[in-house]
Amino acid sequence: MARARAAGVRGVLVPAVEEKGWGRLRALSGEFGWRFALGTHPCALSRSRSIPRDLSGASAIGECGLDGRVPVAMDEQVRVLEGHLALARESGLPVVLHGYRAHGALVATLKRWSPVRGVLHSYSGGAELVPIYVGLGLHLSFGGALTWPGARKPLEALMRVPRARLLAETDAPDQRPSPHSGRSEPSMLPLVVAAMERLRGEALAQQLVENAAALGW
Repeated sequence: MARARAAGVRGVLVPAVEEKGWGRLRALSGEFGWRFALGTHPCALSRSRSIPRDLSGASAIGECGLDGRVPVAMDEQVRVLEGHLALARESGLPVVLHGYRAHGALVATLKRWSPVRGVLHSYSGGAELVPIYVGLGLHLSFGGALTWPGARKPLEALMRVPRARLLAETDAPDQRPSPHSGRSEPSMLPLVVAAMERLRGEALAQQLVENAAALGW
């Protein structure tokens, strides 16, 4: 966090993975000044399928969503995701969504709950899906994958997102920006923003701040 502040990062949102970490996440947010989200990540569904009820202090619902790699039936993943979407609607909080190798099922689910206020983080879908997700009400966020040699799909998608729906992230500890090695961390966010600006050919830093503020962050 000291390195992040030194790099100019002024806000961090940390999404939960599963119930056993909710308490620690809440405590650490108080210590370090994070915003946090509460939910169950699809990669944790084999251990926990909990949907939070005590949202005190939370700034979002999630991380939740669908993942085609996990050994949990897609209909069960959809059931848990819809529980999170219902909670987001009830609480008025935005949702932090995960979608990987399951975009067909994710779009179909979100259409039943549209409009959906929140962000599809670390966007992995094709450029052709961008207008669909934007039409459903979502922001789309991009991370260090934009900087990887040979990256093509996220770059094409980035170019399709309206300025007012863009967000940036580090997805720490994953998706470290190139050429850094090891773990990604929040201090690397300026590298992601710089890549976004270079690829789109426009200044975006202030716009990204405003976009996050539109979600209450």
